[in-house]
Amino acid sequence: MSFLRIEQDGHLAILTLDAPGRRNAISSFADCEEVEAACRRIARDASVRCVIVTGADPAFCAGGDLKGMRDRTGIMEADGPARMRENYRQGIQRIPLALWELDVPTIAAVNGPAIGAGLDLACMCDIRIASEKAVFAESFVRVGIVPGDGGAWLLPRAVGLSVAAEMSFTGDPLDANQALEARLVSRVVPHGELLPAARALAARITRNPPTVLRMTKRLLREGQHMSLPSLLELSAAYQAIAQETEDHREAVAAMLGKRDASFTGR
Repeated sequence: MSFLRIEQDGHLAILTLDAPGRRNAISSFADCEEVEAACRRIARDASVRCVIVTGADPAFCAGGDLKGMRDRTGIMEADGPARMRENYRQGIQRIPLALWELDVPTIAAVNGPAIGAGLDLACMCDIRIASEKAVFAESFVRVGIVPGDGGAWLLPRAVGLSVAAEMSFTGDPLDANQALEARLVSRVVPHGELLPAARALAARITRNPPTVLRMTKRLLREGQHMSLPSLLELSAAYQAIAQETEDHREAVAAMLGKRDASFTGR
């Protein structure tokens, strides 16, 4: 049975972690491969302008498979530290690399518990909105391990070092409103309104020129580690490309003509 359910509605792709019986925990190499493959497919599909990542109720993602950790099965099956290190590199770590490199804007619609790797998965997305039922915890320390999927890099960029340190050192959970106060999410909505709210936000994003959306996301990503002079050079290059597109000319004409624009990605 597939771990990931993929739907496409016009310019929007929805990726749903669909293993509710295990609370959408990431437990196998196949789970990781499905997410990575979906990202590769979306990257190649110029018609996709936004992605929503969510989970099948009742959880967003419960992180790793605790029974697998105990029994050393699935990703946790290894005959020593060297093999375990390679399992992480060839397993769960493929997901942050795939999502981080995806140029299409991403929205995490957090419908329930986002625990450990599940919280980090939400942090891999550009925007996070939460159901009132959402719970967030960087809980690796509670099971005697460290964030193995990039959480120590992702979480501080989402909430700042102090909050990230408190969450990582205690493993304590945040409810949806606490996550909003910590700026981990940008809004909290009633549970039944989560997907409609995510879709409405995606619609506001997808009405914009797709090539410019992808370049804008790349600038935001690169701006987190580049120097200002280097980012300005990249911005100038991207701007030179953007201003030669048909979509740029259409956007200006539509604005001056006080009409809705129609973008083609050219």
